[in-house]
Amino acid sequence: MQEHVIPSPTPRDAILIEAAELHILHLPLLTPFVISTGTMTAKTFPLLILKGQGIEGIAEGVMDPTPDYLEETIAGTITFLQDVLLPQIVGKRFNSPYELAPILDPWRGNRMAKAVVEMAFWDLWAKSLNLPLKAALGGVGEAVDVGVSLGIAPVEKTLERVEVAVAHGYKRTKLKIAQGHDIALVQAVRNAFPNIKLTVDANTDYGLADLATLRALDEFGLDYIEQPLAFDDIHDHAQVQAALKTAICLDESIRSPVDARKALEARAARVINIKVGRVGGFAAARAIHDISAAFGAPVWCGGMLESGIGRAHNIHLATLANFTKPGDTSSASRYFKRDIINEQLEAVGGKMPVPTSGPGIGVTLDRVYLKTVTELTKEIRP
Repeated sequence: MQEHVIPSPTPRDAILIEAAELHILHLPLLTPFVISTGTMTAKTFPLLILKGQGIEGIAEGVMDPTPDYLEETIAGTITFLQDVLLPQIVGKRFNSPYELAPILDPWRGNRMAKAVVEMAFWDLWAKSLNLPLKAALGGVGEAVDVGVSLGIAPVEKTLERVEVAVAHGYKRTKLKIAQGHDIALVQAVRNAFPNIKLTVDANTDYGLADLATLRALDEFGLDYIEQPLAFDDIHDHAQVQAALKTAICLDESIRSPVDARKALEARAARVINIKVGRVGGFAAARAIHDISAAFGAPVWCGGMLESGIGRAHNIHLATLANFTKPGDTSSASRYFKRDIINEQLEAVGGKMPVPTSGPGIGVTLDRVYLKTVTELTKEIRP
């Protein structure tokens, strides 16, 4: 393995952001991924590289081409990054990622765009200190528990996929469900695999009128039901949680630490899914982690079909103490024929090793392959 030699300025040295490189990548998926809101056949996403002092900090955005998960889109993000956020940080010095807050916070919403900037700087900062990202975040451990997320498919195909996941030792199996594709599917999987840790993710496809269906899911010993109601709802989830034995897990509804506090105070959920891109970066993700711990609510790290860059960020985040439920960061080979990093991010026995190819996120870009899947490149300089 090639030795990585990273300059190591002292903690008091501010890092000069000399340039930013912004790419749009199109990475084909091995098989279509189907959820209640649509079908994905490729992962298209922005990749940001911040350059300073001979070091590069890298992160990817998790927004979609269209607003089918949350409101942000790739087109809007690229404009916001190149015209607003990146010109405000390129050419300036920062002592830590928290010094980005006065630049990022005044802009409303756009948390995924803000996150890609903040996460890239966390990587750059950790590398400047010659630390793994997990250490900079306060995490511990050499590996994290992971599960699989299975897209919508016919029952027989789903049973085959669950069997493969179980054979690989994944710690949790999550089934994507939708109206009309729920009870029979879950019953078939539970009958065939009575002892696995099983969850379902509705991706907002249900409403209060579907309470009888959600109550029926109580019979299958699920660890939790993820985001059954609207993407921006907390109030109605509290009503559903009060009516169910099974824990509700909130995903799309939690955009900030304040959202997490309000949801847990209202007893709208007993589990929180943390996606660092969704909540605006690592600072917010750590705050949600801490708030959830104070309420006794476990958290886990969600996934957005990220490439190896985003997966590496997620793995480091999941080393924090309250990430006690298996996350979505399963083997990259389940999704991509070839990744954009040189390392293989593969789970072993349901555990994903923390990447260690150097400090920061611990993975390196495969520059040759990166060029073949890049649709657009822009450089921002002072």
